[in-house]
Amino acid sequence: MSLRITKECINCGACEIECPNRAIYQGGKKWNISEGTNIKKEFVYYKGKKIYTNKKYKPLSKNIYYIVKEKCTECVGFFKYPQCAAVCPVDCCIKDTKNKETYKELIIKKEHLHNK
Repeated sequence: MSLRITKECINCGACEIECPNRAIYQGGKKWNISEGTNIKKEFVYYKGKKIYTNKKYKPLSKNIYYIVKEKCTECVGFFKYPQCAAVCPVDCCIKDTKNKETYKELIIKKEHLHNK
């Protein structure tokens, strides 16, 4: 499953620079699927959702950092543990129980994001 950032976030930004997928954005900033990935054209998320590379999507949070679930792989394929959770000083990077994914699904997502 992807991770999410709770309202306890203090906006330190430590998590953003650690994410190998560029799945973490500052509150209020729009996100794009191609930032930090190898996606160059229309991206069909492995769960069937279409995401357009030329489109900037609305921020998922206005006030605190947020994680884009379509880009988060829990650092699978890069590191042993999620790097955002490892550096967060207030432990607000937690698993998103509403977006359950298996290890195999996270590997597939990582491959889709970085091998196209």
